[in-house]
Amino acid sequence: MRDITKSETSKEFQFSHRDFERVRGLIYKRAGISLADSKEEMVYSRLARRLRATGISAFSEYLDWLEGDLENTEWESFTNALTTNLTSFFREEHHFPILAEHVLKCEHPVNIWCSASSTGEEPYSIAMTLCEAFGTLRPPAHIIATDIDTNVLNTAARGVYGADRIEKLSSDRVRKFFLRGKGAQDGYVKVRQELRDLITFKQLNLLADSWPISGEFDAVFCRNVMIYFDKPTQGKILKKFVPLMKHDALLFAGHSENFLYVSDEFRLKGKTVYELANASSRGRAGSGQFRRGSV
Repeated sequence: MRDITKSETSKEFQFSHRDFERVRGLIYKRAGISLADSKEEMVYSRLARRLRATGISAFSEYLDWLEGDLENTEWESFTNALTTNLTSFFREEHHFPILAEHVLKCEHPVNIWCSASSTGEEPYSIAMTLCEAFGTLRPPAHIIATDIDTNVLNTAARGVYGADRIEKLSSDRVRKFFLRGKGAQDGYVKVRQELRDLITFKQLNLLADSWPISGEFDAVFCRNVMIYFDKPTQGKILKKFVPLMKHDALLFAGHSENFLYVSDEFRLKGKTVYELANASSRGRAGSGQFRRGSV
């Protein structure tokens, strides 16, 4: 039997290694997220907030409550609490000139799916790139931005950020795409309405059997989310991307993600940029049959 350490007894809530293993199993089944052994303290810290919010006094009771009702609205808060959202405007900047060049070759309207949008910096970076590529705030394009976490989606849809979030952007981009707050909003910026109009935000779990989107996209951004899934889960998700992509579509991955040993559906085109392995044959077979990406 495992001994309880001094640090465990000093915690507000008793949290055993068995509780941690139960959490790992539940979040994997619910969202496909594989938590490493090193995440035990993080799990305690984040879920302790949920115990306080619900008035439950023990982790085992909280987990029993979740497992006893798969339709429990607390599942959403449980999942949100364990989702890591690290992002910034124009993160992995080398992707955006590639996107700009690509969209100018695409049939209009251009449709892009940002599959892990977090608090919105990524889809807004995509929107800014489209505006710059087409030379207008109203480019012939639409972006679907999805995330499993409803909290970050609400933040993204508002488009309001602390001014420190745009410090690394050029003064030209700040002037074109943001409004600075005044009075009570001093210290904040808001994304211009024209950019927000280009994006539809929607909740989506990549692990779900079906996704509430349809159509064929010119580009799919799936960056820095696959690292939380094991290889079999990554393979299933990549396979489901294929019918949603046009024959010449691009898939953008995160800097630490490598899909070459996960799926034979894609081939590397550039630094963490992929294309469909059978792009040429799909283009001939599917010519004239594309439709607008939609929700």
